[in-house]
Amino acid sequence: MDFLFHKVSEKEKEEIKKQAKAIMDDFSKQLSRIDKKIEEPLIERKHFERQEGKVKVDESFSREIMFKNAEHKNKDFIVVEKGEWK
Repeated sequence: MDFLFHKVSEKEKEEIKKQAKAIMDDFSKQLSRIDKKIEEPLIERKHFERQEGKVKVDESFSREIMFKNAEHKNKDFIVVEKGEWK
């Protein structure tokens, strides 16, 4: 029944703090024993940048179609909900 909620006394709080500190100190000691440094992998690629050029524009896409499909809009902007989905 130790896993059920109960009010924590000041003595229990101090014990929890001591246990947490001991765990963190032990973990820190274990990490300090690791002497091998892990290097980040270096990936060499033949092509690592895209070539600049002209952009192909899909003529079937238009601003008018986009605004026609938008539920809420004003003159120049599509109005969307702000944070209601949270």
